[in-house]
Amino acid sequence: MAQDQEGKVPLEYFYHWERTTPDKVFLTQPAPGGVVRDITWREAGDEVRRIAAWLKAQGWPAGSRVAILGKNSAHWMLSDLAVMMAGHVSVPMYSTFSADALNYILTHSESRACFVGKLDEIGGLKDGVPPGLPIVTLPLSPAAVSGTPWDAIIKQTAPLKESPVNSPEDLWTIVYTSGTTGRSKGVMLKFAALKWAAGPSMARVRITGDDRFLSYLPLAHIMERVVLEVPAVHYGAHVYFADALDTFLADLKRARPTVFMSVPRLWVKFQQGVHAKMPPQKLKRLLRIPILRGIVRRKVLAGLGLEHCRLAGSGAAPLPAEVLRWYRDLGLDMVEGYGMTENAAISHATLPGTSHPGTVGVPYTGVESRLDPETGEVQMRSPAVMAGYYKEPELTQAAFTADGWLRTGDKGRIDANGCLVITGRVKDIFKTSKGKYVAPAPIEDLLVNHPAIEAAVVSGGNLDQPVGLVMLSPEAAAAAKGAGRAALAEQLAAHLKSVNEKLDAHEKLQCIAAVTTPWTPESGFVTPTLKVRRNRIDEVYGPQFEAWVKASTPVVWA
Repeated sequence: MAQDQEGKVPLEYFYHWERTTPDKVFLTQPAPGGVVRDITWREAGDEVRRIAAWLKAQGWPAGSRVAILGKNSAHWMLSDLAVMMAGHVSVPMYSTFSADALNYILTHSESRACFVGKLDEIGGLKDGVPPGLPIVTLPLSPAAVSGTPWDAIIKQTAPLKESPVNSPEDLWTIVYTSGTTGRSKGVMLKFAALKWAAGPSMARVRITGDDRFLSYLPLAHIMERVVLEVPAVHYGAHVYFADALDTFLADLKRARPTVFMSVPRLWVKFQQGVHAKMPPQKLKRLLRIPILRGIVRRKVLAGLGLEHCRLAGSGAAPLPAEVLRWYRDLGLDMVEGYGMTENAAISHATLPGTSHPGTVGVPYTGVESRLDPETGEVQMRSPAVMAGYYKEPELTQAAFTADGWLRTGDKGRIDANGCLVITGRVKDIFKTSKGKYVAPAPIEDLLVNHPAIEAAVVSGGNLDQPVGLVMLSPEAAAAAKGAGRAALAEQLAAHLKSVNEKLDAHEKLQCIAAVTTPWTPESGFVTPTLKVRRNRIDEVYGPQFEAWVKASTPVVWA
């Protein structure tokens, strides 16, 4: 099917590939023990139709909510399609949500049932599922999870014969934001938003049936569904899945994706992995030699499983400009996208083949964008904007300006090329005890530009000067716990000096606090998409700030 400029709902495309390319592989799912299953469009259609028939047989009203809990898998996507086909509304949930969060979402959304797939642990599930809620266990669900097996439904249920199509005004999904503060809000997105987002707005990115994706960013997040799941269904592409963290590189090399999306923290980790094998200066030197440049690029990208990648993207948080330039030097056409759940992840993006490091490019066709003249807040509107927050009319009203523009909460500016530069969150900006305002995001971008640092946070409201917290890479954390601590401290002190030289006087950091324990979704320090929860950082580390400052050393150990 040719690139579609009008846009259709996903099921229309699904039926097309089910009918015209039934024997083509749609999904490739690895499993423990080295087993890999290929699922064709015909097989996908058969399973989705049987599950949809089972859902319809439950007699729930059209538009009932059905939750999907689990890590990415082929059957996560098939569940999503089955919910659409049955005329219901999907409620995706992160596998890392706590029992309290799961219970809140399942209760608040009034979900009628929950599909449960791959999970690393099931403690939250045991305590978080309301009594009596039906559970359907997907093929890779933990054995300890009790419910109706997907495979049993497949064997006992005849496939749905008709091919229903969702109305644009039907509710597609309710996505509960993982949120960096406060209780999750249920973002309501209609099929009209999805239809538009995957149609004209995606025209600048050419996807075809020959493309390969690797799905590993959480499908519970809107970005993975809009930039991977939906395009794959629309254009008949092949989706591979990752099995586990320790098999990720093998999974990546199996897929050899042509289009690959990630988040800044993982792009930084990939870069650090390369630098661990080849020092940065040596790599830079080799890339300057014309006769070797092509060979070195291919070798490095092949080591990452990205030698066939024609388009790489980053989203969910700002990517440091130096990291983007590094990948472009390797020949990877890296684009950076900007969006949020409330606008179906479609707002701005850099254009393929262009280079504007430090920006998120220009609005997609059909997106209007402006900056609030007083606060610098980025505001936008488009056909993909949410219908509102579920059961939250006051929060919905507060999310929009009086004239109907979505408030993003992000602060930005427009550069000389007309590209949007995100300078931080409006609410993240804090004031020092000297009365000076500090925007942490640009300073954090400078801090993570060091091979030992995987993530960074700048904080210190009410201190004379801000402080930096840096989460060390696994290798650096191991060195910090042994004989390498002194040498690492010296390196970090030198890095702090170079960062401070680039900052205004009121922004200069008093010290770096090195953290050797990873910030994970489970510990509450980051969201499932690895965005830092600043309130959690301040809650845990804030009481130590004054002691760090009093130590009068450039590097302290948190």
